[in-house]
Amino acid sequence: MKYLLVIAVVWIAFMIWRANRRDEIARKQPPAGLPRNRTPGEPQSMLRCAHCGLHLPAADALPGPDGKVYCSPAHRSAGPA
Repeated sequence: MKYLLVIAVVWIAFMIWRANRRDEIARKQPPAGLPRNRTPGEPQSMLRCAHCGLHLPAADALPGPDGKVYCSPAHRSAGPA
């Protein structure tokens, strides 16, 4: 019975050590789908949608016929709120 208890304690300690080791390895790896050596780009100016008020990058904004910017074609056709 004494040996069974010792084996159980060693097994539990090994499982805890193994779980901690996996966590350390997972923290060191970048998330899937992201490039490993990603450098930040230049900051972009943010514009506000005239219909819903959403802030979006100027590169993604859609100009409207009234000179305002919109976040989607549906908001552009709906016009200002």
